[in-house]
Amino acid sequence: MPEGDTVHQTARRLHAALAGRTLVASDFRVPAYATVDLAGERVDEVVSRGKHLLIRVGEVTIHSHLKMEGSWEVYSPGQRWRHPAFQARAVLRTEETSAVGFQLGLLEVLPRDREEEAVGYLGPDLLGEHWDADEAVRRLAAHPDAPVAVALLDQRNLAGIGNVYANELCFLRGMLPTRPVSQADLAATVSLAHRLLTANRDRVVRVTTGDTRRGRSTWVYGRRGEPCRRCGTPIHRSELGRVEGEERVTYYCPNCQT
Repeated sequence: MPEGDTVHQTARRLHAALAGRTLVASDFRVPAYATVDLAGERVDEVVSRGKHLLIRVGEVTIHSHLKMEGSWEVYSPGQRWRHPAFQARAVLRTEETSAVGFQLGLLEVLPRDREEEAVGYLGPDLLGEHWDADEAVRRLAAHPDAPVAVALLDQRNLAGIGNVYANELCFLRGMLPTRPVSQADLAATVSLAHRLLTANRDRVVRVTTGDTRRGRSTWVYGRRGEPCRRCGTPIHRSELGRVEGEERVTYYCPNCQT
């Protein structure tokens, strides 16, 4: 499931493949941008902002969001794609490589000077160069009655947390996902979030338990009915409703979290 660490890794991979190279072809397979042709333009850089990806090419920015199913992949010339062609939403080709965006939840091509219109609303980026923990705490605290899991998922407060991290953070801090923000230690939660994403930004498998073995990487997420790794109580699952247009679920231990 793409979260801030996944998108950060994707940006680094695309930057290594594309930055400093000139596109020989581009193919945007969405109606609004089907006529955009970036052939001959130089790719300056690829960066992430929370769960958003920004590819800066010539005078434009290709802005994408992976949502739940999306991915960007890099291929050598002639290499067979790992996904069917009908799932491709964008193809960027250089002489040396191709970058293909599959099942992207959002894709747009913007003038570079309008980039902030797309991502300016985001809170501090947990993996960003200018991470600001105090600002993240301030934004969270502005919603004292919100369930803490909902507040953590709101990208306007801090950018990069998805379902997995929201659930794992609540467990590690001993909080039910429904605990009001006003009753949470926000500074400690934000600090832990930063440490977790930083620890995982170079890992192939996201780990919050410290145990990289298969099936041992999370405390509660995706473990409905399984015993809590601390106390043995069966893990519960419930629904938070839709946050930023996506269905959100919570996993928690009713004994370890209050």
